[in-house]
Amino acid sequence: MEERVNYVKRSQCDYSMSLKLQIVQEIERGELSTTSATRKYGIQARSTIVSWLRKYGKFDWENQTPSHMPKTPEQKIMELEAQIKLLEKQKTFLEQQASVADKKVILFDMMINLAEKEYNIDIRKNSSPEQSSSSKKNKSKR
Repeated sequence: MEERVNYVKRSQCDYSMSLKLQIVQEIERGELSTTSATRKYGIQARSTIVSWLRKYGKFDWENQTPSHMPKTPEQKIMELEAQIKLLEKQKTFLEQQASVADKKVILFDMMINLAEKEYNIDIRKNSSPEQSSSSKKNKSKR
């Protein structure tokens, strides 16, 4: 006897954000495939889960081909080109962050210099390695 699964027609608002994120995490960890997730959670269309993966997942799904199809050399090249573009974007972003960090260091240094002059106090410690070793000797003699 064949078991029939009766699907209840659902709308997008039936799925809570926590359920969507849980399904995405299970798929990204390799615990489920998109097809098995549709069966397990009673989701009608695999495309619904794929859209969640694109929205909430950590993986870059652009320019990807289904895993069950062998990739042609052209597809592999396109995939690698997309990966290069992504890495270039990341590099640019990190370079911008480094530039901002460098500017902050210069600004903070200027602020410390100004505060030292304005209030006539030493904020930075100007101890050399010899001073710190001699201070240890003085402390041990006491």
